[in-house]
Amino acid sequence: MTSTVPALGTRTAEGSALEAVLLDMDGTLVDTEGFWWDVEVDVFKALGHALDESWRHVVVGGPMTRSAGFLIEATGADITLAELTVLLNDGFEDRIGRSLPLMPGAARLLAELAAHEIPTALVSASHRRIIDRVLSSVGPQYFALTVAGDEVTRTKPYPDPYLLAAAGLGAHPARCAVIEDTATGVAAAEAAGCQVVAVPSVAPIAPAARRTVVTSLEEVDLPFLRGLMTEMR
Repeated sequence: MTSTVPALGTRTAEGSALEAVLLDMDGTLVDTEGFWWDVEVDVFKALGHALDESWRHVVVGGPMTRSAGFLIEATGADITLAELTVLLNDGFEDRIGRSLPLMPGAARLLAELAAHEIPTALVSASHRRIIDRVLSSVGPQYFALTVAGDEVTRTKPYPDPYLLAAAGLGAHPARCAVIEDTATGVAAAEAAGCQVVAVPSVAPIAPAARRTVVTSLEEVDLPFLRGLMTEMR
């Protein structure tokens, strides 16, 4: 789902209220980070190339153009970025059509946010066609708006997607809690000025200022998220 995003206006970050929750998708809400790697391996195998396992940490969490571009350069595969993007999206869509497991605690957290009418957005580097496919399983009713990687000029690790989502919800970025699973997503949220909860999926993420690291969404609930705002005062 998309929406026209209004200007943020003159709203300030004064006070301690949690104004919105912004969630990443792959590896955060749905257990699909491994799916992307599996699809990349299969696509390049068909092209006659084997992917090095160490590259997985390079491509995780980033925009399709960055990940696909890196793999083309690393393998020397004879394929254009546009052609590879189609193959990867097709493969991933087929994969999630067979299975789409939620991360532990995801369903409970989304239900809790909805029950308390907390404005919530889905912010992903995945393309719109993939987001809409995932939403049909997760539940579009949980999100006031969604931001896809192919709908912004600069996606993660730039702050643009999170600034867009905050503005669309009428929230100040400093009063938004972002939940992410990769360093790329964390960098985007922090650059936007949001409070970040990192739930590492593929690679470790260290705690830092304005960043709390947990091992699972099962540790995250509404009092926890509201507490992050209180700690800012």
